[in-house]
Order: sequence, then C-alpha cells, then structure tokens
Amino acid sequence: MSATSTDSPQLATRRSFLMLGRLIWEQRGGIGLGVLAGLLWSAGKISVPLLVRQAIDTGIGSGQLGVIARWALYVACAGLVSATFTGFRRYKAFQEGRRCERRLRQRMFEHIERLHFGFHDRTQTGQLMSRANTDLQQIHMLITLVPLTVSNFVIVACTTIILASIDPVLTLLALGPLPLVNVLGRRFGERLHPAVRGLQEETAQLASVVEETVSGVRIIKGFGAEASQHRRLRTEADDVYGMAMQAARVRSTHLPAIELLPNLGLIFVLAYGGHLVLKGELSIGTLIMFNFFVILLINPLRMLGQIIAGAQRAAAAAERVERILSEDPAIVDPKQPLALPPRHADHPVGEVQLRGVRFAYASNHGHSVLSELDLTLHAGETVALVGGTGSGKSTVARLIPRFYDVSAGKVTLDGVDVRELPLSTLRSEVGIVFEDTFLFNDTIAANIGFARPRATPDEIERAARLAGAHDFIRDLPDAYETLIGERGFTLSGGQRQRIAIARAVLKDPRVLILDDATSAVDPGKEQEIRAAMTEVMRDRTTLIIAHRPQTLALANRVLLLDDGRVVAEGRHADLLATHPRYRQVLAQEDRAA
Repeated sequence: MSATSTDSPQLATRRSFLMLGRLIWEQRGGIGLGVLAGLLWSAGKISVPLLVRQAIDTGIGSGQLGVIARWALYVACAGLVSATFTGFRRYKAFQEGRRCERRLRQRMFEHIERLHFGFHDRTQTGQLMSRANTDLQQIHMLITLVPLTVSNFVIVACTTIILASIDPVLTLLALGPLPLVNVLGRRFGERLHPAVRGLQEETAQLASVVEETVSGVRIIKGFGAEASQHRRLRTEADDVYGMAMQAARVRSTHLPAIELLPNLGLIFVLAYGGHLVLKGELSIGTLIMFNFFVILLINPLRMLGQIIAGAQRAAAAAERVERILSEDPAIVDPKQPLALPPRHADHPVGEVQLRGVRFAYASNHGHSVLSELDLTLHAGETVALVGGTGSGKSTVARLIPRFYDVSAGKVTLDGVDVRELPLSTLRSEVGIVFEDTFLFNDTIAANIGFARPRATPDEIERAARLAGAHDFIRDLPDAYETLIGERGFTLSGGQRQRIAIARAVLKDPRVLILDDATSAVDPGKEQEIRAAMTEVMRDRTTLIIAHRPQTLALANRVLLLDDGRVVAEGRHADLLATHPRYRQVLAQEDRAA
C-alpha cells in the first residue's frame, strides 16, 4: 500500500521513525563498531577527572614527585585513549552515515525508474531531486549522530553514578538542571518539527523552479520571460527564507536555555563544594573532579539540542523519502509471464491488435481518450495514424509498449496480451521515437548505442545510415565520438531526431513507432530520411503518427482517429479525395505546424 498525502501527521511521523529504525538496524554492524569506539572514548574521558582527583589528593598530599609523575602518566594514557578513539568513533559515524545515504540514493533511483508514467506525470522533477539529495543528507546526519549520541549518553550516565556515590547533595546541585534540559528539549522538538518539515517542502518547491528554469532556459529567453521567471524564483526563495527564519526563531528561543542550564551546575558546585572544602568535609581533588565532570557534561548536554533538531529534520526527510519508496508501481511484470512467438524468416512477426480499448489519464478525471477502440496492425505492415489534437494518436503509441495499462479491453503483440509479457521483453521488441527527442550528454555513438550497450561500431554505423544520420555525423569534428552536450542542443532538431531514429532502429524491434518523429526535420532532410526509412520499415510493423502528406504516403493504410475511435481507413490519396474530415484535420495540423 502506498503512502499518500492523506496520512494523518501522527501516522506519517510514526512511519518516518519506523523507517529510520529500519535503516539503523540494517547497518547495525558498522554502527555497533562506532558505538564500541564511542564507549572506549567515553571510558578515556571519564577516567581523566578520576585520575586527576587521585593525583591531587595522593600525589600532592604525599609531597612525592614520583607519585605525582606516575599519576600524570596515567592521565596522559587516558587522554591518549580518548584521543585515539574519538577519531575512530567519528570516522565510523560518518562512514555509516554516508553508506546509508548511498544505499538510500541507489534504492530511490532504482525505485523511481520502476515507477509508472502516471507517477511521473504528476510529480515535479525538482521534488524528486530534493528528496534524492537534501532529504537523504538529513538522514545521513542522523545515522552519523547515533554513535556520538550513545557515547555522550554513557558519559552522562556514568558521571551521574560516580558523582552520586561521592556526594548526593553536591551531585543534585550539579545535575539538577538536567531534567529541565530534557523538558526544554522535548518542547523544542515539538515546535521545531513542523517548521523543519515546512522548510524542506519549500526547498523542494524552490528546486522545482530552478530545475524548470535551467531546463527551459531557451524557451524563457526566446519569450523574453526572464523577469517573470525571476519573480517565481523570488517568491519561492522568500517562502524558503520565511520557513527558515521560523525554524531559526524556534532554535534561538530554546537553544540558549539548553546551553545555559548545565553551566548553572558549575556555579552550584563551586559555591557549595567550596564551602565543603573550607569545612574540611571535601578534598580539593574531589572538588576539582566535580568541576571537571560538570565541564565534561556541558558538551553532551549542549549536543542534546543538536541531536533533537537532527532527529526532527531526519524524521521530516524520512517521511518524504518513505512516501516515494512506498509508492507502488502500477505497471509491473506479470507473476506468470508468457513468451512471444519466436522469429522465423518465413513467418513475419509484429502483429499488434487493440480490442475494445478504453483509456483515460488520471489527470482527465475519468474522461476517456480512447473509447472502444479496435485497431489492427498486421505483421510487417506500415500504418499511419492521423487525428486532431486530443484524438488519442500518441496514447495508442504509449499503450503498445505498456507505458500505461488500458482501462478496458486489451492490447496484444503477436497474439499475447502485453500485460502477460515481461516489461523488458515487451520494450525490447517495441522501438519508439517521440516528437520530443531526448539525448544524453555523451557521444553520438553512446546515444545511438543506448538501446544496445554491447552494439559494435559497425552496427551503430549501420543504424545511423538507415536513419539518414551517417553523413552529417561523419562531417562532425570527432564523427561518432563527438560530444553533443546536454540534451543534444548542439545539434539541430533534425539531427537530434535522426539520432533518435537510429537509436530505435538499433534495437531491431518487431514494432517501430514513430510518434511525429519527422516534425522537426526540414522538408529536404525529411525526403532523405524517408528514403532511408523505406528499408527500415520493410518486413517490420511500423506505426507512424504524422500529418505530412509525403510521410503518410509511405503507409499501407492510414487510420483517421476522432474522439478516441477509428472513423475512416484507407490509402492517403483515397482519404484525401473522399473524406472531408481527413482533409480538415490535415489542414489544421499544417496550420499548427
């Protein structure tokens, strides 16, 4: 069951702390070593005041220099133990924190990749980036604090026992502020958690605006919208500032008291302990030991506020991360997958059928894009889909590789329901080229070979030739090893599209889908691509979504979609001559282009 925004705050907080507990348990070995190092560090720190007491009371009291030197050596040894294990304690603490962050980031990345298109349709990229970075850093800091917190707790507990065994009254005066620190710490956490949670949400919103601005910088500049986008950024930045200052106000009103209270104990020890020394009821060594211990307690108690704040930040972060990780993928492999019929030279493959298909996007509030759609692509046939905006053309292209599941009916590939096929098998047999081409910041060869990482240079070149890309690639400074920059914007739209087509061709799929794939190509280059694609489409089922007459003429059949149904079917020339709606749609698409 996936976590949703409808969870109550109490339930969400409980889920987040359960997640943090699981993370700590999963790394119990490494954290345990850090805790052990912390205990040895604590032993060294606690030993120093005890040894100083003995050095003063027995060494100075005896007047023997050798005795003083011996106790000084013991103090040095205890200090060496403390110094040695403080380094190892911090190393293990940060190692486990970073290891947890790394594991969670990998887990989140893999999970986000598995999540269905519907999830990504409704989730901002900036939100995911924030959760995979800022939130994981907060969790990493909490894991880091575990060994540090345990060792600090041991110091507080052992110090309390030692001091109480010597003088309960003086101990009460020294440690009396401790319960107040706990009360303030609990109140501090209750008030800080909502502020921290709000700050992290606002930070994610800011990250979304930044991501959109950077990704869409060409659109922003093209429309001269820099000022408008700057206002959006300033609004989000002001929101982050406001939430940060709210959290800062909570810290500024609570942390001073948390830091002050332990120092009150030092004042009480000096006042009452000095009185006992003057009366001869307490040795000077013991008084100095008490002062040492009170000073030793200041840092652990001061860290209490940091630990509480860190736990609250980590809980808020874990709640957001858990919400992602508990999201169930809607598109998953079947429990008992079927296999596609094998390929045979004398038996063409790639038949696609849509039977009684209904489909509605979640964002459409139940309004169907496709209604009782029946459609057949025969093996080896080239079919073109034509329709106005919102007619369902691209939706058909997304249902075949199962980017979405149908609301009713079924889609089959070579007689097998696509829901009965492993996703890896299905998507390796369906190649798709979208209108909005995405290329990686890598070489041209790597972008084409993305479909088949083990493809040879000859296979990559052949795919590029089929897509009409080889000639312009050859003329680039480094040919196939040319770096094309982020999203391939160093290339023209037509060049990017041809590389995308080559990438799809390299898969050698049973079904090739070209979703308006030549829209960004100028007419001269389109003719070149069409000539090359003629061989690509031979004996391969091809679905073309297009509106240019020259491209439509490549199809064996043209289907006209209107309101989610096939309303006309035939050759392009026949439909152009006989069907008014077909002519109207093409005219509208030409004007829109």
